[in-house]
Amino acid sequence: MRLLATFFLMASASTSAGEYVTERNDWGEVDGQPVSLYTIKNPSGAILRMTDYGAKIVELHVPDRNGKLGDVVLGFDNLEQYVAPSQSIGATIGRYTNRIRDGRFEIDGIVYELTKNEGPNTIHGGGEFENVIWDTEFVTTEHGDGLRFRYLSPDGTHGFPGNLDSTVTYVLTPDNAVHVTFEAETDKATHVNMTQHSYFNLNGARATIHDHVATIHASRYLVFDEVIATGEIESLDGKPWDLGRATRLGDNMDQIPLGGYHHDYVIDKQDGDLAVVAEVVDPQSGRTLTVSSTQPDMTFYVAMGLTEDFVGKYGITYGPYMAFCVETQHPVDAANHPQFPSTLLRPGELYRETVVYDFGIE
Repeated sequence: MRLLATFFLMASASTSAGEYVTERNDWGEVDGQPVSLYTIKNPSGAILRMTDYGAKIVELHVPDRNGKLGDVVLGFDNLEQYVAPSQSIGATIGRYTNRIRDGRFEIDGIVYELTKNEGPNTIHGGGEFENVIWDTEFVTTEHGDGLRFRYLSPDGTHGFPGNLDSTVTYVLTPDNAVHVTFEAETDKATHVNMTQHSYFNLNGARATIHDHVATIHASRYLVFDEVIATGEIESLDGKPWDLGRATRLGDNMDQIPLGGYHHDYVIDKQDGDLAVVAEVVDPQSGRTLTVSSTQPDMTFYVAMGLTEDFVGKYGITYGPYMAFCVETQHPVDAANHPQFPSTLLRPGELYRETVVYDFGIE
């Protein structure tokens, strides 16, 4: 992959709608194709900045209890680091988030062999969606102003069947929520499971997330072997990774396998209903994050895998526990477990899921 970096240019397309301000900047090239950086500022002054390379969130500035804006997502200030392996920071993930055991699944008697990009398994759809340039436009919706990303994944890409036409709409609401809607249609039966993969730190990555306090509305979780769901679901009662009550994240880290939270929580709600699934509070800044989703599960991950060779925005060195991910999704490896909520999409059907990241203060 060849990348050509360019300097920031003044916006070649800048508009305002009411009190919103939107702007596009040139951000470089990947394989000879131009890449842009988009900015949306809402009436409250919050700022969402995204790139069409991987439909990634690059910056998200929201106020603390004193009204001071802070960037609450990890990321990089240049395109080069996003093109290099970057642990999916900020990315729209698809066709299929998380892992598929042995890189294969069966539909209607046909076995599909997928790209195996994590040992014997497939992770994050082979890395497709996060490494392509999406068609992008500014939009005004009932929730506010935002960006609509569209990408057509050709039949057979990374082994997945069907031409998959995907649209993802990110909206920054007037009251500082990011409203994300995933939609997809196919011309051949396939499996789809999309998510957003931002790494959040409500103190602006000035410290680790050990002092963050989290609640997840789940009483069950998926049982894993080393990395993938076995098909069993167990109660969280008595488990050190139970977050059913508000818990300081640093309190139980030493009791959890792998050194921290990295679990698929089965949310206590009906699949398809938009409901609150998690709440996180940073006592230091006063910032809060309430996550609502239509999806039945959520992977909660505290970034144990980040290494100190990641130097992010503002010259901050990232490392383990510098962020948390809230990956709303269908169950891990659901394509191979018919007892789980289905990820199968057939021609004529519309895949549609929503996640809302609502920021506030306490």
